[in-house]
Amino acid sequence: MTGNRRILLGDVGGTNLRLAVYDGKNCGPITTLSRAAYADIDEAITAHLHDSTAPALDAIALAVAGPVQNGRIVMTNADWQLDTAALQQRFGLSAVWLVNDFVATAWALPHFSSDALRQFGGGTPEHAAPKAACGPGTGLGVSAFLPAVDGGYAMASEAGHMTLAGQDAGEDAVLAVLRQRFGHASAERALSGPGLENLHQAMATVEKQPAASRPAAEILAAAQDGSCDLCRRTVGMFCALLGSFAGDLALAFDARGGLYLAGGIVPRMLDLLDKSTFRARFEAKGRFRSQLERIPVFAVLHPESAILGLQAMVDRNAV
Repeated sequence: MTGNRRILLGDVGGTNLRLAVYDGKNCGPITTLSRAAYADIDEAITAHLHDSTAPALDAIALAVAGPVQNGRIVMTNADWQLDTAALQQRFGLSAVWLVNDFVATAWALPHFSSDALRQFGGGTPEHAAPKAACGPGTGLGVSAFLPAVDGGYAMASEAGHMTLAGQDAGEDAVLAVLRQRFGHASAERALSGPGLENLHQAMATVEKQPAASRPAAEILAAAQDGSCDLCRRTVGMFCALLGSFAGDLALAFDARGGLYLAGGIVPRMLDLLDKSTFRARFEAKGRFRSQLERIPVFAVLHPESAILGLQAMVDRNAV
């Protein structure tokens, strides 16, 4: 437990940082900063503390988009490097904890209220079964929460970088374009914000259509209002591939406690996802279809799931 310590909690993503102070009982207001506006994490934290009238910090716990190795993280989709010892020395803290951002999300899974979730098919989650999460955003995060008598365990994963498989000739052709462009067609190359843009360009290449590069937000908007057929079909392929990938994760983690879609993109495309082949592709696992049919999928609507997970980690002394 934190006692009377003041801990800065931070969700450090490729696009934004979200920072808040937690005292073990209450979490203060969350400040959102643009990551690109700062040279490094030191500068961002310094700017946040300069703008705050709160007392000095005792510790920092950061959920960061990248793998943790020996107390150090090199972000996957940004040019930042974070180091536990360097941060502790720089800010004169009693402790600094760095965790993968989706490990924090996994710790949040048992704590979501019903109004923070939207279900896409399946039955009732099994209380004592594993839960898995994936999150299309700036990258593609993956994690799992494994219940246990001592409060459970959040498992890190880099499954977002596994090879993505197509299910028909059209998807195979698009993924071949991605392989040619990147050398490896990982799930993240298609199932993320930049991935949606990659899919749009790859589909245009396959169909020999002239297609200007469009940001993910525009592709989603054009798919929703029906103003661009290529955008509509791009989002349709995105949902189909996401369904297959999510189903693979549900099998890999035996996620009878549910598969959770987090990240920044899914809440902006709920109706598109609902009308797509996502659920059919999630269940299309041959002899294991009946098992997948029972597993619920939830879209996470909570805006600060990583911060919620960091609170749970601090409360459980898991950091």
